Amino acid sequence: MTTKQIRVRKAFESENFYTGFDQLDGQHPWMTAVPEGYVSYRVRELRQGKVAYFNFHLAKEMGLIAQEHPHEMNSDLEQKLLGTFSLQIINEYDELTKRRIDPETVKPHAFMATRYLQLQHANKQGKTSGDGRGIWNGTVSAKGLTWDVSSRGTGVTCLAPGAVMANRPLKTGGTDFGYGCGQAEIDELLGSAILAESMHLQGIPTERVLCIIDLGKGVGIGVRAAQNLIRPAHLFLYLKQERRQDLKAATDYLIDRQVKNRHWQLSSKGNAKYDEMCQLICASFADFTAKLDMDYIFAWLDWDGDNVLADAGIIDYGSVRQFGIRHDRYRYDDIERFSTNLNEQRQKAKLIVQVFVQMADYLKTGQKKSLRSYAKHPTVLKFDTHFKEQRAHRLLYRVGFSEEQRTRILNGHRDLFERFDRLYSSFERAKISGSPQRVADGINHPALYNVRRLLRALPEFYLKSKRPLQEVSMDEAEFHSLMLSSFAKTKDLRMGGKHKMQIQKFQELYKALLAAAAGTRKPEAILPAFSDRAQKLNSDHRITGNALIEIVEEVLQQRRRGLSLSEVQKVVDRLVMEHANMPEIQLSRPYRQANQATAAVRVDLYSKILSIVKDNRETI
Repeated sequence: MTTKQIRVRKAFESENFYTGFDQLDGQHPWMTAVPEGYVSYRVRELRQGKVAYFNFHLAKEMGLIAQEHPHEMNSDLEQKLLGTFSLQIINEYDELTKRRIDPETVKPHAFMATRYLQLQHANKQGKTSGDGRGIWNGTVSAKGLTWDVSSRGTGVTCLAPGAVMANRPLKTGGTDFGYGCGQAEIDELLGSAILAESMHLQGIPTERVLCIIDLGKGVGIGVRAAQNLIRPAHLFLYLKQERRQDLKAATDYLIDRQVKNRHWQLSSKGNAKYDEMCQLICASFADFTAKLDMDYIFAWLDWDGDNVLADAGIIDYGSVRQFGIRHDRYRYDDIERFSTNLNEQRQKAKLIVQVFVQMADYLKTGQKKSLRSYAKHPTVLKFDTHFKEQRAHRLLYRVGFSEEQRTRILNGHRDLFERFDRLYSSFERAKISGSPQRVADGINHPALYNVRRLLRALPEFYLKSKRPLQEVSMDEAEFHSLMLSSFAKTKDLRMGGKHKMQIQKFQELYKALLAAAAGTRKPEAILPAFSDRAQKLNSDHRITGNALIEIVEEVLQQRRRGLSLSEVQKVVDRLVMEHANMPEIQLSRPYRQANQATAAVRVDLYSKILSIVKDNRETI
């Protein structure tokens, strides 16, 4: 550590630089805007736990710590985090049993558990559902932006599915009813921290994990943050219940936050602003879903708008998975029902847009018409157009083309792209022989080909030949072998005449795209930079769902053997940084200023983690 670093560190340890956290006192503008939109809970400090993870980059973006703050925990910061986030609600069970609670530990303001629609509840109008194990800590304002902050694992609320099923207050920590303990497991929280931040660095809109408090015995508290944590489900319950005034208040709140945070620019006023809102939501959900589709990210979208942010982004990483290859037949088994699959996310997103259009019309007219009657509404129909265009750009981005090159291809060579797309998709969507099979948490029919490996290897192969692009082609057998996934069975290994023709055609179209992208230059001139992009965008360091589970298990096992929490922090930071510097992704100032090498991690542990990533690179 340099003399300057030591001086800065001592400064932060000797003075209290953490007053920004005092904003998080439970008060939130939603309480005033939508008084019926939450359940109020008194909250007490647990005065226990340890900080297992803190997102220094995010905290700097939010203005909670200074830009110069070292990426190291100190005692003052840890105590501030514990005082702010190591909390538990005083719930109905505590009140009923007159639990003795030290009044000095009770926070001065009540916190809210918000109400929102959830399909897994018997009541399909949102009268019993919402934050079942979480509270909202409040908002943070910095640099003209407002951030929402909420915590999960803070105790069971009356909105938990288990509490509703039991029809009585439940004790926090009880396990008699599913989804009714009010706690969060530490492995789930660490997995969310790793995956959410890696998604963020890949340009996927998402909530992010600010902090994790380890309470011991395998449970903890996870703190999430985003510039808007409102879900469509927060609004849709009032549509289902036909409570127009509450719906208007909730919708106006959403619009106001988006405008003030400079995410939306509305030119309309009065009722016309709801139509404009729908158009913005349509475009954002189409873009979001196209990214999920092309990046093989399963996020369980459904019409209720529960597992997604209102401005189109990931929330709740419990069932989110990043696939290594296109496992578009995978379905998550949620005991009572199976999830949607990757192919169905597009239609579910479109249906969410359709509900927004229904909602806007209800706000304008006071009459609630059937959802079906909006299927051909102009805004809903635009979804497919937006999706198709964004998917095309994302596919070409994944292949390796820059924004300028993608525009050149799509504006001047659309037919060429569509022919390439059809062939690419036929490879990408092919399945191994046989039937769907059970996996640990659902069912799947594995993909036959790994096109990401092909996209990484093909430009490098052409570069190494050092010959004009049109004079070189990869041998069909090598091409086919390279593309086969580890799931391929013996009968899948055979390459017939049809495969040879497809492989030849693929390379012909691929090289034609390079020529189109190059414009007046020779395609060989753009190949080095193109190859470099393809390497980064199709890296083997991609963390699949299975890899994430094993990584977290390994870290926690090492923790039980004495691994320090500072080492856990380093492991998470190092894994996240594997996804930094993706092409065209604008990094925040804290990430730009960060030392990309990050702090040293135990070599044996990180080597094992990389091995886990490699072994699971094609799994779900």
